[in-house]
Amino acid sequence: MTATSTNTPAANTPATNNAAAANVTPITPAAEPLAAPAPPPRKKRRALMIAGPVVVLLAAGGYWLMGGRYEETENAYLHQARISVASSVPGRIDKVLVKDNQTVSTGDVLFQVDPVPFRLAQAQAAAAVSAARISVEQLKLAYGTAQANLVLAEDEAAYQTLERQRQESLGAKGVATDSNLIDARHDERTALDKRDLAKQAVASALAAIGGDPNIPTDNHPTVRAAVIAREQAAYNLANAVVKAPADGVIYQASSFKPGQMVAAGQSLFALVQTDDIWVDANFKETQLAGITVGAPAELTFDAHPGRTIEAVVAAIGAGTGSEFSLLPAQNATGNWVKVTQRVPVTLKLVNPDDAAGLASGVSASVSVDTGRHRSLSDLLPGFLK
Repeated sequence: MTATSTNTPAANTPATNNAAAANVTPITPAAEPLAAPAPPPRKKRRALMIAGPVVVLLAAGGYWLMGGRYEETENAYLHQARISVASSVPGRIDKVLVKDNQTVSTGDVLFQVDPVPFRLAQAQAAAAVSAARISVEQLKLAYGTAQANLVLAEDEAAYQTLERQRQESLGAKGVATDSNLIDARHDERTALDKRDLAKQAVASALAAIGGDPNIPTDNHPTVRAAVIAREQAAYNLANAVVKAPADGVIYQASSFKPGQMVAAGQSLFALVQTDDIWVDANFKETQLAGITVGAPAELTFDAHPGRTIEAVVAAIGAGTGSEFSLLPAQNATGNWVKVTQRVPVTLKLVNPDDAAGLASGVSASVSVDTGRHRSLSDLLPGFLK
Protein backbone atom coordinates (compact mmCIF):
# COMPACT_ATOMS: atom_id res chain seq x y z
CA MET A 1 0.00 0.00 0.00
CA THR A 2 1.29 3.45 -0.97
CA ALA A 3 1.70 6.02 1.78
CA THR A 4 0.33 9.53 1.09
CA SER A 5 1.36 12.69 2.90
CA THR A 6 -0.88 15.65 3.49
CA ASN A 7 0.70 19.24 3.36
CA THR A 8 -0.77 21.55 5.91
CA PRO A 9 -0.77 25.27 4.96
CA ALA A 10 1.74 27.32 6.92
CA ALA A 11 -0.83 29.97 7.46
CA ASN A 12 -2.59 27.66 9.66
CA THR A 13 0.23 27.55 12.16
CA PRO A 14 0.79 30.22 14.74
CA ALA A 15 4.50 30.61 13.96
CA THR A 16 3.81 31.28 10.36
CA ASN A 17 1.27 33.91 11.18
CA ASN A 18 3.69 35.75 13.43
CA ALA A 19 6.44 35.88 10.74
CA ALA A 20 4.09 37.22 8.14
CA ALA A 21 2.87 39.83 10.47
CA ALA A 22 6.46 41.00 11.08
CA ASN A 23 7.22 41.44 7.35
CA VAL A 24 4.14 43.47 6.50
CA THR A 25 4.64 47.35 6.29
CA PRO A 26 1.94 49.21 8.03
CA ILE A 27 -0.20 51.41 5.76
CA THR A 28 -0.49 55.07 6.80
CA PRO A 29 -3.38 57.16 5.70
CA ALA A 30 -2.69 59.80 2.90
CA ALA A 31 -1.88 63.37 4.10
CA GLU A 32 -4.64 65.80 3.60
CA PRO A 33 -3.84 68.86 1.28
CA LEU A 34 -3.01 72.22 2.97
CA ALA A 35 -5.84 74.57 3.12
CA ALA A 36 -5.56 77.79 0.91
CA PRO A 37 -4.91 81.01 2.88
CA ALA A 38 -7.96 82.84 3.67
CA PRO A 39 -8.45 85.95 1.53
CA PRO A 40 -7.62 89.21 3.33
CA PRO A 41 -10.49 91.00 4.73
CA ARG A 42 -12.12 93.51 2.42
CA LYS A 43 -11.24 96.44 4.70
CA LYS A 44 -7.52 95.60 4.58
CA ARG A 45 -7.51 95.45 0.78
CA ARG A 46 -9.18 98.81 0.57
CA ALA A 47 -6.60 100.35 2.92
CA LEU A 48 -3.75 99.08 0.74
CA MET A 49 -5.36 100.47 -2.40
CA ILE A 50 -5.59 103.89 -0.79
CA ALA A 51 -2.20 103.89 0.95
CA GLY A 52 -0.19 102.99 -2.17
CA PRO A 53 -1.10 106.06 -4.27
CA VAL A 54 -0.83 108.27 -1.20
CA VAL A 55 2.74 107.13 -0.58
CA VAL A 56 3.63 107.73 -4.23
CA LEU A 57 2.09 111.20 -4.13
CA LEU A 58 3.91 112.05 -0.91
CA ALA A 59 7.22 110.89 -2.37
CA ALA A 60 6.63 112.88 -5.55
CA GLY A 61 5.63 115.93 -3.53
CA GLY A 62 8.72 115.69 -1.35
CA TYR A 63 10.92 115.37 -4.42
CA TRP A 64 9.23 118.41 -5.98
CA LEU A 65 9.62 120.48 -2.82
CA MET A 66 13.31 119.61 -2.50
CA GLY A 67 14.03 119.87 -6.22
CA GLY A 68 13.39 123.59 -6.71
CA ARG A 69 16.71 124.61 -5.20
CA TYR A 70 18.93 123.90 -8.21
CA GLU A 71 18.76 125.27 -11.73
CA GLU A 72 20.50 123.12 -14.30
CA THR A 73 21.41 123.28 -17.96
CA GLU A 74 23.59 121.40 -20.41
CA ASN A 75 23.75 124.34 -22.82
CA ALA A 76 27.08 125.55 -21.48
CA TYR A 77 30.61 125.82 -22.83
CA LEU A 78 34.08 126.46 -21.44
CA HIS A 79 35.90 129.56 -22.65
CA GLN A 80 39.46 130.78 -22.23
CA ALA A 81 40.79 134.25 -22.98
CA ARG A 82 42.48 134.37 -26.35
CA ILE A 83 45.22 136.91 -27.11
CA SER A 84 46.05 137.73 -30.70
CA VAL A 85 49.85 137.73 -30.98
CA ALA A 86 51.31 140.36 -33.30
CA SER A 87 54.53 142.25 -33.81
CA SER A 88 54.70 145.92 -32.83
CA VAL A 89 57.23 146.58 -35.59
CA PRO A 90 57.28 145.61 -39.25
CA GLY A 91 59.99 143.47 -40.75
CA ARG A 92 61.16 140.00 -41.70
CA ILE A 93 60.77 137.15 -39.21
CA ASP A 94 64.24 136.06 -38.16
CA LYS A 95 63.51 133.33 -35.59
CA VAL A 96 60.46 131.32 -34.49
CA LEU A 97 60.91 129.66 -31.10
CA VAL A 98 57.46 128.11 -30.56
CA LYS A 99 55.20 125.62 -32.28
CA ASP A 100 51.50 124.89 -32.34
CA ASN A 101 49.95 123.71 -29.02
CA GLN A 102 53.11 124.50 -27.08
CA THR A 103 52.69 125.67 -23.48
CA VAL A 104 54.48 128.93 -22.67
CA SER A 105 54.91 131.15 -19.63
CA THR A 106 54.81 134.91 -19.32
CA GLY A 107 58.00 136.41 -20.76
CA ASP A 108 58.99 133.44 -22.92
CA VAL A 109 60.36 134.50 -26.32
CA LEU A 110 57.93 133.56 -29.10
CA PHE A 111 59.70 134.91 -32.20
CA GLN A 112 62.09 137.64 -33.33
CA VAL A 113 61.96 140.16 -36.14
CA ASP A 114 65.25 140.90 -37.92
CA PRO A 115 66.90 143.42 -35.53
CA VAL A 116 69.53 144.86 -37.90
CA PRO A 117 67.39 147.72 -39.30
CA PHE A 118 66.39 148.73 -35.79
CA ARG A 119 69.97 148.73 -34.54
CA LEU A 120 70.93 151.03 -37.40
CA ALA A 121 67.99 153.30 -36.62
CA GLN A 122 69.01 153.43 -32.97
CA ALA A 123 72.58 154.42 -33.89
CA GLN A 124 71.28 157.08 -36.24
CA ALA A 125 68.99 158.45 -33.53
CA ALA A 126 71.88 158.59 -31.06
CA ALA A 127 73.91 160.59 -33.57
CA ALA A 128 70.95 162.93 -34.04
CA VAL A 129 70.91 163.61 -30.30
CA SER A 130 74.57 164.64 -30.39
CA ALA A 131 73.94 166.85 -33.40
CA ALA A 132 70.97 168.49 -31.67
CA ARG A 133 73.05 169.28 -28.60
CA ILE A 134 75.75 170.88 -30.76
CA SER A 135 73.10 172.89 -32.58
CA VAL A 136 71.68 174.22 -29.33
CA GLU A 137 75.14 175.20 -28.14
CA GLN A 138 75.64 177.06 -31.41
CA LEU A 139 72.33 178.84 -30.91
CA LYS A 140 73.45 179.96 -27.48
CA LEU A 141 76.68 181.30 -28.97
CA ALA A 142 74.70 183.07 -31.70
CA TYR A 143 72.55 184.71 -29.05
CA GLY A 144 75.65 185.95 -27.25
CA THR A 145 77.06 187.29 -30.51
CA ALA A 146 73.79 189.05 -31.32
CA GLN A 147 73.80 190.70 -27.93
CA ALA A 148 77.37 191.92 -28.45
CA ASN A 149 76.48 193.27 -31.89
CA LEU A 150 73.52 195.07 -30.39
CA VAL A 151 75.76 196.81 -27.85
CA LEU A 152 78.09 197.95 -30.62
CA ALA A 153 75.18 199.11 -32.76
CA GLU A 154 73.70 201.10 -29.90
CA ASP A 155 77.06 202.75 -29.20
CA GLU A 156 77.46 203.61 -32.88
CA ALA A 157 73.93 205.02 -33.05
CA ALA A 158 74.55 207.14 -29.97
CA TYR A 159 77.83 208.44 -31.40
CA GLN A 160 76.27 209.33 -34.76
CA THR A 161 73.42 211.13 -33.02
CA LEU A 162 75.90 213.24 -31.09
CA GLU A 163 77.85 213.91 -34.28
CA ARG A 164 74.72 215.05 -36.09
CA GLN A 165 73.86 217.35 -33.20
CA ARG A 166 77.40 218.79 -33.23
CA GLN A 167 77.25 219.47 -36.95
CA GLU A 168 73.89 221.18 -36.58
CA SER A 169 75.35 223.36 -33.79
CA LEU A 170 78.36 224.26 -35.92
CA GLY A 171 76.14 224.98 -38.88
CA ALA A 172 74.05 227.35 -36.82
CA LYS A 173 77.22 229.25 -35.99
CA GLY A 174 78.27 229.28 -39.63
CA VAL A 175 81.31 227.13 -39.01
CA ALA A 176 80.20 223.81 -40.57
CA THR A 177 79.24 223.37 -44.18
CA ASP A 178 75.96 221.93 -45.40
CA SER A 179 77.80 218.92 -46.77
CA ASN A 180 79.11 217.98 -43.33
CA LEU A 181 75.62 218.25 -41.88
CA ILE A 182 74.14 216.05 -44.60
CA ASP A 183 76.79 213.41 -44.03
CA ALA A 184 76.21 213.47 -40.29
CA ARG A 185 72.49 212.97 -40.69
CA HIS A 186 73.05 210.09 -43.13
CA ASP A 187 75.50 208.38 -40.81
CA GLU A 188 73.01 208.72 -37.95
CA ARG A 189 70.19 207.08 -39.92
CA THR A 190 72.50 204.25 -40.94
CA ALA A 191 73.59 203.67 -37.35
CA LEU A 192 70.00 203.65 -36.12
CA ASP A 193 69.01 201.11 -38.79
CA LYS A 194 71.91 198.87 -37.79
CA ARG A 195 70.82 199.14 -34.18
CA ASP A 196 67.28 198.03 -35.12
CA LEU A 197 68.64 195.10 -37.10
CA ALA A 198 70.81 194.11 -34.15
CA LYS A 199 67.75 194.13 -31.90
CA GLN A 200 65.89 191.84 -34.32
CA ALA A 201 68.88 189.50 -34.43
CA VAL A 202 68.88 189.28 -30.64
CA ALA A 203 65.15 188.52 -30.57
CA SER A 204 65.54 185.85 -33.24
CA ALA A 205 68.47 184.22 -31.43
CA LEU A 206 66.50 184.27 -28.18
CA ALA A 207 63.53 182.57 -29.83
CA ALA A 208 65.80 179.93 -31.32
CA ILE A 209 66.93 178.86 -27.87
CA GLY A 210 63.39 178.65 -26.53
CA GLY A 211 63.07 182.13 -25.09
CA ASP A 212 65.38 181.33 -22.20
CA PRO A 213 69.09 182.04 -22.71
CA ASN A 214 69.90 180.03 -19.60
CA ILE A 215 67.96 176.91 -20.62
CA PRO A 216 69.88 173.62 -20.12
CA THR A 217 70.90 172.09 -23.40
CA ASP A 218 68.97 168.83 -22.88
CA ASN A 219 65.79 170.79 -22.10
CA HIS A 220 65.79 172.49 -25.47
CA PRO A 221 62.93 171.29 -27.72
CA THR A 222 65.32 170.27 -30.48
CA VAL A 223 67.34 168.06 -28.15
CA ARG A 224 64.22 166.66 -26.50
CA ALA A 225 62.79 165.68 -29.89
CA ALA A 226 66.05 163.95 -30.78
CA VAL A 227 66.10 162.11 -27.45
CA ILE A 228 62.51 160.93 -27.99
CA ALA A 229 63.43 159.67 -31.44
CA ARG A 230 66.34 157.78 -29.90
CA GLU A 231 64.03 156.24 -27.30
CA GLN A 232 61.60 155.25 -30.04
CA ALA A 233 64.41 153.54 -31.91
CA ALA A 234 65.40 151.68 -28.74
CA TYR A 235 61.75 150.72 -28.20
CA ASN A 236 61.47 149.35 -31.72
CA LEU A 237 64.67 147.35 -31.26
CA ALA A 238 63.37 145.88 -28.01
CA ASN A 239 60.05 145.00 -29.66
CA ALA A 240 61.82 143.10 -32.39
CA VAL A 241 61.81 140.29 -29.81
CA VAL A 242 58.19 139.27 -29.16
CA LYS A 243 57.49 137.64 -25.78
CA ALA A 244 54.48 135.86 -24.34
CA PRO A 245 52.18 138.36 -22.59
CA ALA A 246 50.62 135.67 -20.37
CA ASP A 247 50.71 131.99 -19.48
CA GLY A 248 48.97 129.92 -22.10
CA VAL A 249 49.05 127.60 -25.08
CA ILE A 250 50.09 128.55 -28.61
CA TYR A 251 47.25 128.10 -31.09
CA GLN A 252 47.18 128.21 -34.92
CA ALA A 253 50.91 128.83 -35.34
CA SER A 254 51.64 125.92 -37.68
CA SER A 255 52.00 128.17 -40.75
CA PHE A 256 54.17 130.78 -39.04
CA LYS A 257 57.72 130.37 -40.33
CA PRO A 258 61.03 132.33 -40.46
CA GLY A 259 61.47 134.58 -43.48
CA GLN A 260 57.87 135.72 -43.46
CA MET A 261 57.31 139.47 -43.80
CA VAL A 262 54.93 140.94 -41.25
CA ALA A 263 53.36 144.33 -40.74
CA ALA A 264 53.03 146.12 -37.43
CA GLY A 265 49.88 144.94 -35.68
CA GLN A 266 49.27 142.03 -38.04
CA SER A 267 47.69 139.06 -36.23
CA LEU A 268 50.01 136.07 -36.57
CA PHE A 269 48.65 133.42 -34.20
CA ALA A 270 46.78 133.14 -30.92
CA LEU A 271 47.73 132.54 -27.31
CA VAL A 272 45.02 130.80 -25.28
CA GLN A 273 45.38 131.84 -21.64
CA THR A 274 45.30 129.09 -19.05
CA ASP A 275 44.71 131.38 -16.07
CA ASP A 276 41.61 133.17 -17.36
CA ILE A 277 38.86 130.56 -17.65
CA TRP A 278 35.09 130.88 -17.47
CA VAL A 279 31.94 129.06 -18.51
CA ASP A 280 29.04 130.62 -20.39
CA ALA A 281 25.82 128.80 -19.49
CA ASN A 282 22.69 129.62 -21.49
CA PHE A 283 19.75 129.34 -19.07
CA LYS A 284 16.14 129.62 -20.06
CA GLU A 285 14.53 132.88 -19.08
CA THR A 286 12.19 130.92 -16.80
CA GLN A 287 15.20 129.73 -14.77
CA LEU A 288 16.70 133.14 -13.99
CA ALA A 289 14.45 134.14 -11.09
CA GLY A 290 16.58 132.39 -8.48
CA ILE A 291 20.02 132.86 -10.04
CA THR A 292 22.05 135.70 -8.53
CA VAL A 293 25.64 136.88 -8.83
CA GLY A 294 27.79 135.03 -6.32
CA ALA A 295 25.61 131.93 -6.20
CA PRO A 296 27.64 128.69 -5.93
CA ALA A 297 27.53 126.22 -8.80
CA GLU A 298 28.90 122.87 -9.84
CA LEU A 299 30.30 122.04 -13.26
CA THR A 300 30.79 118.72 -14.99
CA PHE A 301 32.38 118.32 -18.39
CA ASP A 302 31.77 115.70 -21.02
CA ALA A 303 35.52 115.53 -21.56
CA HIS A 304 36.03 114.46 -17.92
CA PRO A 305 32.88 112.65 -16.80
CA GLY A 306 32.52 112.06 -13.10
CA ARG A 307 34.66 115.03 -12.10
CA THR A 308 32.88 117.95 -10.44
CA ILE A 309 34.37 121.46 -10.42
CA GLU A 310 33.21 124.26 -8.14
CA ALA A 311 32.30 127.65 -9.60
CA VAL A 312 30.39 130.82 -8.78
CA VAL A 313 28.06 132.97 -10.85
CA ALA A 314 30.13 135.96 -11.99
CA ALA A 315 27.65 137.81 -14.20
CA ILE A 316 24.24 137.54 -15.81
CA GLY A 317 23.93 138.66 -19.41
CA ALA A 318 22.28 141.97 -20.22
CA GLY A 319 20.25 140.39 -23.00
CA THR A 320 19.49 137.22 -24.88
CA GLY A 321 21.84 135.88 -27.48
CA SER A 322 19.62 136.96 -30.36
CA GLU A 323 19.17 140.49 -29.00
CA PHE A 324 22.75 141.49 -29.84
CA SER A 325 23.05 139.59 -33.09
CA LEU A 326 23.80 141.35 -36.35
CA LEU A 327 20.17 140.99 -37.41
CA PRO A 328 17.98 140.88 -34.27
CA ALA A 329 14.74 138.96 -34.53
CA GLN A 330 11.66 141.03 -35.37
CA ASN A 331 8.61 139.45 -33.75
CA ALA A 332 6.06 142.10 -34.66
CA THR A 333 4.26 139.82 -37.12
CA GLY A 334 0.83 138.25 -37.24
CA ASN A 335 2.09 134.67 -37.05
CA TRP A 336 4.25 135.26 -33.99
CA VAL A 337 5.00 132.20 -31.87
CA LYS A 338 6.36 132.57 -28.36
CA VAL A 339 9.74 130.89 -27.98
CA THR A 340 11.49 130.61 -24.65
CA GLN A 341 14.67 132.67 -24.85
CA ARG A 342 18.01 131.88 -23.28
CA VAL A 343 20.21 134.33 -21.40
CA PRO A 344 23.97 133.77 -20.99
CA VAL A 345 25.23 133.43 -17.42
CA THR A 346 28.98 133.65 -16.80
CA LEU A 347 30.52 131.38 -14.17
CA LYS A 348 34.06 131.67 -12.84
CA LEU A 349 35.94 128.64 -11.58
CA VAL A 350 36.86 128.77 -7.91
CA ASN A 351 40.19 127.12 -8.72
CA PRO A 352 41.22 127.57 -12.37
CA ASP A 353 43.71 124.72 -12.02
CA ASP A 354 40.74 122.34 -11.85
CA ALA A 355 40.21 122.91 -15.57
CA ALA A 356 43.71 121.75 -16.49
CA GLY A 357 43.58 119.62 -19.61
CA LEU A 358 40.23 120.97 -20.78
CA ALA A 359 40.14 122.49 -24.25
CA SER A 360 38.44 125.79 -24.89
CA GLY A 361 34.91 125.30 -26.19
CA VAL A 362 34.13 121.92 -24.59
CA SER A 363 30.59 121.26 -23.39
CA ALA A 364 29.65 121.50 -19.73
CA SER A 365 26.71 120.70 -17.49
CA VAL A 366 25.91 123.39 -14.92
CA SER A 367 23.96 123.20 -11.68
CA VAL A 368 23.45 126.49 -9.81
CA ASP A 369 22.44 126.43 -6.15
CA THR A 370 19.80 129.15 -5.84
CA GLY A 371 19.31 128.52 -2.11
CA ARG A 372 15.57 128.62 -2.71
CA HIS A 373 13.08 125.97 -1.53
CA ARG A 374 9.65 125.35 -2.99
CA SER A 375 6.55 125.49 -0.86
CA LEU A 376 2.94 124.47 -1.19
CA SER A 377 2.10 128.07 -1.99
CA ASP A 378 4.02 127.64 -5.25
CA LEU A 379 1.96 124.56 -6.09
CA LEU A 380 -1.44 125.81 -4.94
CA PRO A 381 -1.22 129.58 -4.99
CA GLY A 382 -4.94 130.04 -5.49
CA PHE A 383 -5.94 127.93 -2.51
CA LEU A 384 -3.36 129.19 -0.02
CA LYS A 385 -3.90 132.92 -0.42
